[in-house]
Amino acid sequence: MSTTFDKVLVVDFGAQYAQLIARRVREAHVFSEIVPHSMTAAEMKAKDPIGIIFSGGPQSVHVEGAPSIDPEVFDLGIPILGICYGAQLLASMLGGTVEATGRGEYGKTNLSLTYKSALLADLPIGKEGCPTVWMSHSDSIVAAPPGSTITASTAEAPAAAFEDSAKGIYGVQFHPEVAHTPGGQEILKSFLHNGCHARSTWTMTSIIERSVQNIREQVGTGHVICGLSGGVDSSVAAALVHKAVGNQLTCVFVDTGLMRAGEGEQVEETFRRQFEVDLVHVKAADRFLSNLEGVSDPEAKRKIIGETFIRVFEEAASDIGEVNFLVQGTLYPDVIESGTKDAAKIKSHHNVGGLPEDMQFDLVEPLRDLFKDEVRAVGEELGLPEEMVWRQPFPGPGLAVRIIGEVTAERVGILQDADAIVLEEIRRAGLYTEIWQSFAVLPCIRSVGVMGDARTYDYPIILRAITSEDAMTADWARLPYELLERLSTRIINEVAGVNRVAYDITSKPPGTIEWE
Repeated sequence: MSTTFDKVLVVDFGAQYAQLIARRVREAHVFSEIVPHSMTAAEMKAKDPIGIIFSGGPQSVHVEGAPSIDPEVFDLGIPILGICYGAQLLASMLGGTVEATGRGEYGKTNLSLTYKSALLADLPIGKEGCPTVWMSHSDSIVAAPPGSTITASTAEAPAAAFEDSAKGIYGVQFHPEVAHTPGGQEILKSFLHNGCHARSTWTMTSIIERSVQNIREQVGTGHVICGLSGGVDSSVAAALVHKAVGNQLTCVFVDTGLMRAGEGEQVEETFRRQFEVDLVHVKAADRFLSNLEGVSDPEAKRKIIGETFIRVFEEAASDIGEVNFLVQGTLYPDVIESGTKDAAKIKSHHNVGGLPEDMQFDLVEPLRDLFKDEVRAVGEELGLPEEMVWRQPFPGPGLAVRIIGEVTAERVGILQDADAIVLEEIRRAGLYTEIWQSFAVLPCIRSVGVMGDARTYDYPIILRAITSEDAMTADWARLPYELLERLSTRIINEVAGVNRVAYDITSKPPGTIEWE
């Protein structure tokens, strides 16, 4: 089995859907990487891509300072597909015409095919006798670049799709990456396989084999410890490293005191039963709470937790012997959100932006290139238990970033009790695997209530439940009113110190999944 992958670069022009494009490429079994539009042609060439996709973006190509691209990219001889803004940029830079017509198109739009195109050949015909696509643009491409052929148009976009197959240039004004464009994935597949001649080698088996090979090359005969949390990310990372180096791995489970109720015992029982590896259980709740005392700023909390994790690992490693490597379950969305040259920082993840600079370990991060759904698929391929693979995501800093304000033992206890009720009721309703995440948030404010004819002044609990595919975007879950009523009643009746329950109906963007 080959462990080399063809690569497609997704150039991000500030699009809402750049991550979705990258995922759709991977769903076609081709590796993708998101890069900034500021990357030079030489830097792109050094990554050895077989194709480049220009994403959409919120701006007009006519606005001063609008995102652009190194024009030498067009001299690389690498096939390029432009989507929405990316198509307009292609047309504008290559001699076509983009105009602000004052008549944009938004939502479902009928597409007229004007030329037989391999790229658009598999678009299904809709009820009105033509394909339907998803549009979101104000400017329109009115003339394709010289040498290109217009392959489709709409009422407001004379060049809704164009191509110059000899030069490997393709542009579509609509969004093939969204589910609202029937057959859109087939357009991407056609670009990948016909335009770029990409090989479908990005499979779970090949990912595992490449990861095992890379781990062995990095680690050699060194000893490795894994920061195990019991979540799917660290569990799959541990399983991959164990497959690669066997008894060179020791798993260290740090009970921070910031986990769900009873979770520490569950993690230890599961891993001692599932893996034949050394497992060190470090109980450090008092230490974490002490270090967080008086701290309310979320970034400060994440950095404190990240550093405390590392210091605990270092101490555990000193008892194990000479340890050179630390395994972490860092994912691609963690890297993007923590801020890199490819993306602005949204929040530091304790295992990316929160690590201390003087850390004594080299990091082993076998999942760093993967989205969450890919991690789950790898876990299933490795034979991990279903309840572990499909466990809802839980933040590395734990309940510390679900307590809005200072973290105290009392507040952790309140949130653990409320969170246990949330998960119990979500499971009872049969929604646990349908919802990406469901949890409780404790804001450190108090509100007036009436309980037993007496005035109360207690905490509110905010419920959060979202649906998502990869955590890069999310929508709030439409929970049944009856379920929300049970959650509210149980939390207020059973959790001391709580007199109010609210439900967060914010999507991502503009919000994030976690509150901090």
